[in-house]
Amino acid sequence: MLTNTKQGVKTAMQRLCAVALIGLLPIASQAHEIGLQLYSVRKQMEQDLPAAFSAINTWGIKVLEGGGALYGHSIDDYRNLLIANDLQVVSVDTNYAELQDNPLAAVYKARFFGARYATFYWIPHDGGQPFSIDTAKQAVDMMNKAGAVLKQHGITLQYHPHGYELLKYEDGTILDYIIQNTHAAQFQMDVFWMKQAGVDPTQLLQRYPGRFLSLHLKDRLKGSPNSSDGKADIETNVVLGTGDVGIAAVVAEAKKQGIRYFFIEDESSRVMQQVPKSLAFLAELDGRQP
Repeated sequence: MLTNTKQGVKTAMQRLCAVALIGLLPIASQAHEIGLQLYSVRKQMEQDLPAAFSAINTWGIKVLEGGGALYGHSIDDYRNLLIANDLQVVSVDTNYAELQDNPLAAVYKARFFGARYATFYWIPHDGGQPFSIDTAKQAVDMMNKAGAVLKQHGITLQYHPHGYELLKYEDGTILDYIIQNTHAAQFQMDVFWMKQAGVDPTQLLQRYPGRFLSLHLKDRLKGSPNSSDGKADIETNVVLGTGDVGIAAVVAEAKKQGIRYFFIEDESSRVMQQVPKSLAFLAELDGRQP
């Protein structure tokens, strides 16, 4: 079992409380923070959770998204490992079924980790058929209902599109319909998936300022084919700034809009080698030494 000194835990908890209070400030007054989506290190966490968290700490990352799978640890030991490695989950993972059937479960999960956001990543649909407007309308209804419940408890619901929502609908796309009709939830942009579906992520940010509260920063191997089903070869995930997504332009627009959290996500088998290089690229964009 993980052990901590009482003073160490007390200090860490005081820091977490301070982070929670900072989260109440207007987003425009806060500098952006570089975080990590924990799915990036899913294999490393499965093999050795303490070592995975330690590696994230050595990268200088402080904020995370995830907190779903516990990899054989108790939830208390999992949180203690986060505290020991100076890591804070600021956005918890949830899913469509949980939000539809028991949105309070997402609230409790977020509150346990001290997170202010809960994010879901997929709207269930027949993968063999194009995503339909009827399915989108059902999802919008769910997001407005669940988002209102989460908002009552200080949690912001985010939806993370995967590109299958970008099919044409009326004068725009189904994603346009979703964004324009969702009032109790916000959105997280995965710039890889927007590029994968043939859309410029920077232009989409500019079209909907204030609706995307966080980003997944993920670059794509130059020359990769597009797709509209939310699927792609994970090995096309490359070091930020070396692909065709246009990360520098995305980051510049996100900073302009005051988007706070930039979560690196790297699903490739090279994640442990690529994340430090991606961090160096982002530091260069910030005009700092990595």
